[in-house]
Amino acid sequence: MKVEVLPGFESLDEGRWNWLLAQARYPSVFLSWQWQTAWARAFLMERPLHLLRVTDDSGTLAGVLPLYDEGAGLRRFVGGVDVSDYLDVIAPAGHEADVWHALLQHRADEAAEWDLHAIRAASPTLEILSRLCGAAGIRVLSERKDRCPVLELPASWDAYLERLPGKDRHELRRKVRKLERELPGTSVRSHASPEGWDTALTAFLKLHRLSKAGKARFMDERMESFFRDATHALAAAGWARLWFLDHDGTAVASFLCLEYLASPGGSVALYNSGFDPLHAKLAPGIVLLTHVIRDAINRGVPEFDFLRGEEAYKYAFGPTPQDLFRVRMTP
Repeated sequence: MKVEVLPGFESLDEGRWNWLLAQARYPSVFLSWQWQTAWARAFLMERPLHLLRVTDDSGTLAGVLPLYDEGAGLRRFVGGVDVSDYLDVIAPAGHEADVWHALLQHRADEAAEWDLHAIRAASPTLEILSRLCGAAGIRVLSERKDRCPVLELPASWDAYLERLPGKDRHELRRKVRKLERELPGTSVRSHASPEGWDTALTAFLKLHRLSKAGKARFMDERMESFFRDATHALAAAGWARLWFLDHDGTAVASFLCLEYLASPGGSVALYNSGFDPLHAKLAPGIVLLTHVIRDAINRGVPEFDFLRGEEAYKYAFGPTPQDLFRVRMTP
C-alpha cells in the first residue's frame, strides 16, 4: 500500500470520501466529508493539515487518516476534542490492520506524537495499534476518557416500555401526563430538509442559549458559524434532523439529532439540546425525547445514541454505556 500526505481536502472529493466511510465497520457522521471539512473551515485556522491517503496496489482508495498539527510535535484527529464524538481511521471493515500497518510504516521516522481522541472501545484500532506499534518502534498508551450511553431499540414502543425498570417507566409516563395537563395542546414537529434549515436552526440556537449559561458561552460566534455550516451540509445529505416541542406556536424544547442510517445498521444520535427554562419544571426535553425515540423505533432504527456525557436523565431511558478511548503514540 502507498501512503501520501495530501495538501488539502480538495485533493479528494466528497463522493470518494463518503464511499470509503460507508464501508467502515463503524461509519460516523463525525467522519463524514461534510463534518470534517466544516470543522476544518471553522477551527483549523493557520494550523497545518496532515491528511494521509492510503491506496492499494491498484491505486484504489483504501484508507484516510485526517490529522492536523495541534502544535509543535503534536498531531490530532481533524474534528477536534470538543465537538466530535467518534473519530478513527477511515478504512473498509476487515482491512483496518492493513491500512494501519501502512500508516505506521509511513510515520516510522516521524518525531511527532499522535494524540488520538474519541475512539470507540469496539473499534479494531485499539487492538491493532497495541499489536503493531511495538514492532514499529512506537510507544502506545490507551486510556478510557469518556462514555456514550447507547440504547438498542426493539421493534415496538410497547416493547421498549416493557424493557424499562418499573420506576423509570412510571416516571416517564408521569412527566408526559403532567406536561400534557399543564400545557394542553402541545405538539411535536421535526425538520430535516435543507430548505428552511437555517430558520429552524435559529429557533434551536435560541433555546440552546436560553437553557443554560454554559451553553450560551459555548455557542459563541465561531461555534454558531460551524453549526450552521456543518448541519446544513448534513441535512442536505439526509444526516441531520431538528426536533421541536411547541406550545401556542412557540418552541419550548428542541433537539439537534444526527442520523446515519447506513444499512444494515445505523443510529439516531442526540447531539445537542435546548429548552425554555420557564417550563423547566415540566421537563419538556424529557417529553420531547420520548417522541424522538419513538419515531426512531417506528422507522426501524436499531440504535439510539446519547453521545458523550453521562447525565442521569439519559440512563433513565435504559441505555448501556460504551467507552471512548484516547490513544497516544510517541516514537
